[in-house]
Amino acid sequence: MSGVVAAFAALVSVAVIGYLIGTVGLLRASDELVLSRLAFFVATPALMFVTVSRADLATIFSPVLLTQVVAVACAQLVFVLVSRLVWRRDRRETTIGALASSYVNAGNLGVPISIYVLGDGALVAPILLFQLIVLTPVSFLILDKGGRSKRAALLLPLRNPLTVASLLGLALAAGGISLPVPVMRPVELLGGAAVPVALLAYGLSLYGSRRASTDPTDSTTRDPNGAGRDVALAVALKAVVQPAVAYLTARLALGLDGGDLLAATLFAALPTAQNIYVYAVNYDTGRRLARSTILLTTGLSIPIMTTIGAVLG
Repeated sequence: MSGVVAAFAALVSVAVIGYLIGTVGLLRASDELVLSRLAFFVATPALMFVTVSRADLATIFSPVLLTQVVAVACAQLVFVLVSRLVWRRDRRETTIGALASSYVNAGNLGVPISIYVLGDGALVAPILLFQLIVLTPVSFLILDKGGRSKRAALLLPLRNPLTVASLLGLALAAGGISLPVPVMRPVELLGGAAVPVALLAYGLSLYGSRRASTDPTDSTTRDPNGAGRDVALAVALKAVVQPAVAYLTARLALGLDGGDLLAATLFAALPTAQNIYVYAVNYDTGRRLARSTILLTTGLSIPIMTTIGAVLG
């Protein structure tokens, strides 16, 4: 237990440093975008490529993935039923809400937790791939009104560097291929920056989100989409229901315990991914719903995941 708590303490400490950097003005809240892009497009793909290429395939495709699929399906089903049948929300706003209720921040926060808390960065790879290859294209097909072809939506994951890096690493692992040390060393150096840069960006985003939430000039606070009850439902589903379903599925249905049970519950407790807000802005629907859910689940995730780690670790 102490090892899990200590690992969480290290991750939280770096995130707090990112928050303090924003507070003292060393970096601006808008600089979070630069750090996030560095982590997303360069450092994290390098880390995922190295980690997955050296991973045991049996470890990557463990029953943990099944628990996440079940938890995502349950959270999305509840939100869709309430949104469509009770509140009569339209199709696109319901889709954003369903994503906000279930789509986890597997990149910026899931990778550090997978490495430093669970001890295996490859554990998060199938969840990343599931979200990018299945959830994202299907969601875009629903959100689009004929503007994007089905073929373009289905090929969209191949434009994501995390997907490409993970698939390339998976191909090497499946083929038992090891690249020469001179080739892997610079990739390893880049990958070493992924966790600290992502956590600093995460902390800086918390500072930026706090400022934006109290800024009356921020247009997203005046967005009529995403009323308070939609946000409350999405937050409850993401922060409480999803990890609970993952735990029960892992424990009772699959008989998991130890590290697998901890991984299943922790991954489901990750906060809503920031790119859901990007989708909301792009499709001009549910912006406040997406932003508020991201902000609240991000704030709640640290105590929730620390508690899970202390209890199950």
